[in-house]
Amino acid sequence: MSNQTPVLRIRGLTKHYGGVKALTEANFALAPGEHAAIVGDNGAGKSTFVRLITGVEQPNDGTICIDGKEVNFDSPLDARDQGIETVYQTLALAEDLDVPANIFLGREKVLVNLGPLSILNHKAMREESVNMLATTGVKIQDMSETLRGMSGGQRQCVAIARAAGFAKKMIILDEPTAALGIQETARVEEIIKGLKARGVPLIIISHNLRQVFDLADRIWVFRQGRIVASVLKKDSNPEQIVGLITGAVSPDNVPGATDLLTAISVFRET
Repeated sequence: MSNQTPVLRIRGLTKHYGGVKALTEANFALAPGEHAAIVGDNGAGKSTFVRLITGVEQPNDGTICIDGKEVNFDSPLDARDQGIETVYQTLALAEDLDVPANIFLGREKVLVNLGPLSILNHKAMREESVNMLATTGVKIQDMSETLRGMSGGQRQCVAIARAAGFAKKMIILDEPTAALGIQETARVEEIIKGLKARGVPLIIISHNLRQVFDLADRIWVFRQGRIVASVLKKDSNPEQIVGLITGAVSPDNVPGATDLLTAISVFRET
């Protein structure tokens, strides 16, 4: 583990809905340049965790630190302002708009600011979109084509390119290839590997253990609303991870596994 200050550090993050304990005392850290995978069964707390660290919901308890400084997110815009970009399964794309309009959706560049009657700077948005796509290795033949005419893989690539273009701190990908075919999945995974080569920190939520072991440096296992283990990919195998997910294997029996109480102590305090 690196002794650098984590890009993201979570301590004791807790979210209860009445008597339902969706997430309890979650500790988590993401090192600079690291790609981390979050795994677990449905209902294990993964989605709640993502909603809390992206400002969609607010925790009952716990702290979130970015580069060692505690932050509070009242909305997804707050998380975005801190440099966290998220690509959800729904992608949040507008099918009837072209690629530049989707990349700058909500962040439009204007020539003349007149509120709802502002004149947009389409040329600047197109040029920057081309650069964003080129940087992430995404190839779109016709930038003026609406997303409605594109495949699921092309849409996913546009969403990831948008996140990579604006992310100042880290990217979160929620099941990025769940609805894609084999070739489109391979293309998206190549883009993720490209982000790794560029040193962009990333969290990927996935049920695909083959994908997890191909893309992640560290795997965080969620079970019944808790983070039960953190293990380096190189120190584990899919069978052990499945055992941790189901509870058939204790973290103590997985060489290299770190339980939720010591997962943070491997980082230097700031």
